[in-house]
Amino acid sequence: MELDDKIHAQIIELCEEGDSLIEEEEFNKAIEKYSTALELVPSPKIDWEASTWIYTALGDAYFINDDYEMAKTNFYNALNCPDGISNPLILLRLGESLFECGELNQAKEYLLKAYMLEGYKIFDEEDDKYFKSIKDII
Repeated sequence: MELDDKIHAQIIELCEEGDSLIEEEEFNKAIEKYSTALELVPSPKIDWEASTWIYTALGDAYFINDDYEMAKTNFYNALNCPDGISNPLILLRLGESLFECGELNQAKEYLLKAYMLEGYKIFDEEDDKYFKSIKDII
């Protein structure tokens, strides 16, 4: 489904502002921008492609801010949106969030899925602990 052009433009603008705030390490302000953008998406939110990337941006912001529970929640939401299940970044970040929450078996499942889609390169800029957690089962 496609969003109304005016709403889509507002969402893009809010997300770009959120992205800029992430670069400035203003994570809480970025989360506010992404959350405002998400509020503009009609319900049910998981039916809209825009929700896939808004939930992913929210998850990233929470992850960078060390709020792994909220990161996990947002990545699960992104996973359930259009094309979320096949997005290696969502799978990677969900796995990393689960890892940080101590849910290691679940973490390995999603980290392995990310690896299966992208290979080792998806772990290039990540902490080695995530790849090491699945190394023995590859």
